[in-house]
Amino acid sequence: MPLDGAMLTQVKHELEGAIGSRVDRVTQPSREELILALRSRQGASRILISVNAGSPRIHFTQAAVENPKTPPMFCMLMRKLLGAAQFTAVRQVGMDRILELDFLATDDLGDPITYTLSAEIMGRHSNLIVRRPDGRIVDSLKRVDTSMSSLRPVLPGLTYTLPPSPAGRLELLTASPREILEKLRAEPRQIELSRRLQECLTGVSPLLCREIAFFTVRGAEKTAFELTADEEERFCFYLETLTDAMRRGACTPTMLLTPDGTPKDFSFTEIRQYGAAMQSRTYPTYGELLDAFYAEKDAADRMRQRSGDLQRLLGATHERILRRLDNQRRELAESTDREKYKIYGDLLAANLYQLKKGDREAKVQNYYEPDCPEVTIPLDVRLTPSQNVQRCYWEYRRRDTAEKKLREQIAAGEAELAYIESVTDLLDRAGSEADLTAIRRELSQEGYLKHYAFKGKKEERLAPLRFRSDDGFTILVGRNNVQNDRLTLRESRGNDIWFHTQKIPGSHVIVVTEGREVPDRTLEQAAILAATHSRASQSAKVPVDYTQVRYVKKPSGAKPGMVIYDPYQTAIVDPDKELAERLRVTEK
Repeated sequence: MPLDGAMLTQVKHELEGAIGSRVDRVTQPSREELILALRSRQGASRILISVNAGSPRIHFTQAAVENPKTPPMFCMLMRKLLGAAQFTAVRQVGMDRILELDFLATDDLGDPITYTLSAEIMGRHSNLIVRRPDGRIVDSLKRVDTSMSSLRPVLPGLTYTLPPSPAGRLELLTASPREILEKLRAEPRQIELSRRLQECLTGVSPLLCREIAFFTVRGAEKTAFELTADEEERFCFYLETLTDAMRRGACTPTMLLTPDGTPKDFSFTEIRQYGAAMQSRTYPTYGELLDAFYAEKDAADRMRQRSGDLQRLLGATHERILRRLDNQRRELAESTDREKYKIYGDLLAANLYQLKKGDREAKVQNYYEPDCPEVTIPLDVRLTPSQNVQRCYWEYRRRDTAEKKLREQIAAGEAELAYIESVTDLLDRAGSEADLTAIRRELSQEGYLKHYAFKGKKEERLAPLRFRSDDGFTILVGRNNVQNDRLTLRESRGNDIWFHTQKIPGSHVIVVTEGREVPDRTLEQAAILAATHSRASQSAKVPVDYTQVRYVKKPSGAKPGMVIYDPYQTAIVDPDKELAERLRVTEK
């Protein structure tokens, strides 16, 4: 669910606890996120403001976020404006999805000035706007010119205006339950109660409207006109209880999860409408709730933004290789009938005395067939009979040579395609800027990126991911193809156990045996880690091959990460991210 105005009131109560703090640091992890690090005598805190269309929000955060090495221009501006500024106030515009944060700072002349940050949490229209006390806009995370919106441009120097909001709607915290009930019945349309609530109230999500209706009519489908006296009482009781808790800041941060534990929705009150179809999990603070709900999505979004050029490069390269392979396979299919031209040459040579220049075809007996049937051979009228014979032999040799070359080129193309798919898989699973840098360097060394991109920059050697099995064995997982080669072919011993998904791009996984016999449980956990760190991480019943490292070889000239192995065994496992997280050894 989006962060609606009702839940934003609870987030505001939480943010009020930081009033009086001073800005310690400003960072911008991505182009649509800003983090304000605050410090006071009570301790440190961080406010995350995201205007990403898929996850707009504002709240305290404890998530560890990697920042770009070069801060964006908006971040530099915010550091200039808010350096050591004091957080003095936070307020909500009615029950709209807008929070305004005031910061007391000093201008270029050293005079005090209050800058206001307007966090507009409105889906694809979300924005963070910085303005002066006179209402003039200093800048915004998303600039909106007149070509994008003629009604409300957002540009430096313009006067800030509030976004337009639907007229005639009531606010949950200011209207009484009876007033809301009258508003629901103000129009004679027969519309389901939850939908009508959404039309009449501002700042409430469809989830909350459905919950109000569910409590009122106990899951039945009714309009506002069909409510009984008892149902009206339940309606008023629920709203009075809910609004009282909202005013006191006494609501409970709640996440809804599917039976398999996947986050589905969140709210500031208990949700009963799904019954046993959903699980509920409560959190101490709204910051922890929203961190947990958006953690995986945010990490993926940040990596997607930072790796956009690599995604486009790999996508274009993948398509180019596919087109080339398609043409080569078509040519190979055409060369399979090469023997026909050798037979044509032999038959024409045997009947050369019957041919003359200018003939369009030759009808001769095919001595290569049991019954010697007559065959018609097309001729080139411009050539002599001897030249036509040589033309047939030439066509045979050309197709024979083409088949050999094409088979080599197709094998090389398929290997290159597998390599590009492996890099794409690693890019999809990249979790840090260091991972992206390693992939860029690898692609540069392989000729897919310009080599001068890393001129003068020292290579940062990443350590493999480290896990410890329940039996105490160290399990190492490669983070890129170059590291896969180094881990398998240089750093592992011959009796260590090597794992890799069968014919599926993924990381090399090594169980460090230290001369000990590896129990089945550790083998299974290593296979699960190999499946989890592969393109098949969202699949089930994934085949994983494993063998001793001594049997893993790298063919001459093979791309990074490409190896062959024999003998081997195969395990069928299901990927398990929770197991991977539990076995992970945190780097200090």
